[in-house]
Amino acid sequence: MAEEIKVVDTNNKGEHGENRCPKCGASDVTYNIKKGKLICNYCYTEFDAKEVEGIEKEAKNLKGETRGSGTKDINKDSSDMITLKCGGCGAEVVINTAEATNARCHWCRSILSVNSQIENGAIPDVVLPFKLDKETARKNIEKFVEKRKFYANSTFRKEFTTNNIMGVYFPYMLVDANGHGSFSGQGGHVSRTYEITTEKDSDGKDKKETVYDIDIYEVGRDFDIAIDDLSIESSKDKLNKKSKDKTTNVINAIMPFDTENCIQYESNYLAGYTSEKRDINISAIEEKVDEELKDIARHELNKEIKYYDSGVKWEKENLDINGKQWISAYLPVWLYSYQDSKKVLHYVAVNARTGETMGSIPMNKAKLAILSLLIFLVFLITPIILKASSGIGFISIIIGLITSLIYYSSKNSKYRNAAARHNYEKETKVELTNMKKEDKKIRTKRESSSRNLSGANNNKIVGESTKIKDE
Repeated sequence: MAEEIKVVDTNNKGEHGENRCPKCGASDVTYNIKKGKLICNYCYTEFDAKEVEGIEKEAKNLKGETRGSGTKDINKDSSDMITLKCGGCGAEVVINTAEATNARCHWCRSILSVNSQIENGAIPDVVLPFKLDKETARKNIEKFVEKRKFYANSTFRKEFTTNNIMGVYFPYMLVDANGHGSFSGQGGHVSRTYEITTEKDSDGKDKKETVYDIDIYEVGRDFDIAIDDLSIESSKDKLNKKSKDKTTNVINAIMPFDTENCIQYESNYLAGYTSEKRDINISAIEEKVDEELKDIARHELNKEIKYYDSGVKWEKENLDINGKQWISAYLPVWLYSYQDSKKVLHYVAVNARTGETMGSIPMNKAKLAILSLLIFLVFLITPIILKASSGIGFISIIIGLITSLIYYSSKNSKYRNAAARHNYEKETKVELTNMKKEDKKIRTKRESSSRNLSGANNNKIVGESTKIKDE
């Protein structure tokens, strides 16, 4: 029988409608990014953030499976449209929760909000408020683009402006877990590096080859593990990091966030920003998360196996989870977007807590190709001008070809940043305790042509390519 899931009620149970100041009763309450507090715009009373009750702060203390009430499965039949009645004048105001969770009454200008959790995934358990203001984000984006303007598409250079950047709350799942791990396999340590003579070259001289003696060990690591706030997108669109028409991977790359500072969801934190509704349930990403947890354990173990400089081939990787917690969160991003002539939507994103910036800039690839070709031509023509020997000329051509290809590839990568990603396996908070080690030498592999152990997999990443399930 499956273990019962404990659900923590994170719903603030506020009535839909006005959020009034507890001091003067005004409904005009907004978030002040500079002070990091909610402030009444009438009497200027400041409100401190609320801690979420019932959520476990220490991953190592978790037992069984716990979920915040904001992570419940989305009711696909529920409507995004909610009608709220204004307490100030009695007017009815319709809010599309797919786009926002608050609006102003068109008659008396009171701010009306969706305050409690609803069944369409629009209200999370926690929110991480904006910390960087728009001006700071604007400068970050301009600095990022400025470094890449030389090869940028000419239309983009003319049209680029940071006036249209937006503050967006994106939906994420935060996962805490603890458990017991048991990894075993073979590790290699280079005990000797030397040269051997293999054969004679055309001039009768000895050919030398560098080889390695590698000591092979049976390796075992038994440990307890606690993982804190593994963050994963809960939007199908943002989870698709290989999209051909959107550069969503750059949004993933600005993680991690300082999620330990998340507070209970309050609709007033969203005023002035847009938000994207969650459209993924836990069941769709559970397998992916479990693989990412194992990736984190594997990479953290690398700190314990530094002796094996040839790598470790893990043959058994067991990670038994004893406790797990799922929390739904809104995390803040400043976002610039630009659609090029090929209908590809490019993003430059700024982590609105840390300032980490990553983006994709549409390129003038013809310009890059021409300059790369010119580099090759310089290497091709120079030996001719200097009247160098045919051997030197051939070497120059090879060097020129390699140099031009590297130049083209590096510049192309710098503009698109297709490989940019959140290195969750290294950047997620994790602690290993009660470590038990087994290291037993079994043989020495002599005169290996490679210093790397065949089949070494201690740096592999599985969760990144694990697909989400269809629901």
